[in-house]
Amino acid sequence: MSATASERRSAPRVRAGQPLVTAQELILVVVIAVMWVVLGFTTPAFLTPGSLQPLLVAVAPIALIGVGMTCVIITAGIDVSVGAIVMVSAVTTGKFLVDSQAPLPLAVLLAMGVGALLGALNGVLIAYGRVHAIIVTFGTANLFQFLGLRIFNSSTVNGIPPTFEVFGRGAAGSFLGVPISFAISVAVVLIAWWYLRNVRGGRHLYAIGGNAKAARLIGVRTGRSVLAVYLLTGALAGLAACFVIAQGTSTLDQSVGAGMELKVIAAVVIGGTSILGGRGSVLGTLLGAVLVQSVTSGVTQLGWPSQLSDLLVGVFIIIAVGTDIARKRLRSNR
Repeated sequence: MSATASERRSAPRVRAGQPLVTAQELILVVVIAVMWVVLGFTTPAFLTPGSLQPLLVAVAPIALIGVGMTCVIITAGIDVSVGAIVMVSAVTTGKFLVDSQAPLPLAVLLAMGVGALLGALNGVLIAYGRVHAIIVTFGTANLFQFLGLRIFNSSTVNGIPPTFEVFGRGAAGSFLGVPISFAISVAVVLIAWWYLRNVRGGRHLYAIGGNAKAARLIGVRTGRSVLAVYLLTGALAGLAACFVIAQGTSTLDQSVGAGMELKVIAAVVIGGTSILGGRGSVLGTLLGAVLVQSVTSGVTQLGWPSQLSDLLVGVFIIIAVGTDIARKRLRSNR
């Protein structure tokens, strides 16, 4: 009984009065602002609409999947299969569009449905199979990639109609100079930000990440919550696949989605979400995605070796993770 009472007392509580913007997010805003100013001086074309619009279009799928990944990592999980989910959703939707010339809403629903189904498989295995998330999603990443390659059938998907042009880089894909895909991602981020702060289900995610056993003892339905975040991540990966299709031409090849999981996890971690679970913010993830893509675009425009962008992002990740671990140790020693 005493152990149970102790676990109940140790269950994390998310305060309703948390600051709207964290210190980590303010630091990211400053870093991004300084980076953009420096790049604006060294490569004047960087701050032009012709450069910033493609940057924001590239940010959109990373930030969108990052919303789901943030929720997953808050629960002390991880999903390394999102790149493969994007691949399966993209090739399935691309072939469907070639064969049927389906309208935009139906194509988006198909992509999100495929993504949600694959995400739900991850969620069931993790929530009810009680297998660690990294093991499950590493296994399903290979399974989903195999499935995607079988659907590709060793060839590209050609002749994809411009159904998703509203999510692309052209005039049809922007409103008042802002890419529509980026605006959708920001809207999803704001909804998730409000949900995590103000809705009981959102606060339960923090409790699960802090101490899952204690969360169950205070009545949190941990299995259902964990399943929900992986299903959400899959659905958002499906929508992101629509954005990825829109960024390309009428041809889709087998490299679609490759490496996207690394960019998403980098954005989430750099944005201040604790890789140990129990703490995180989707606003930080959005800023992290902007920072990651700004580094990539800046390195390209400066004519530096592309490997340098990976190095710089890696440095940012090490700093973010090191700061998080140091903060956690400091709190535990108090």
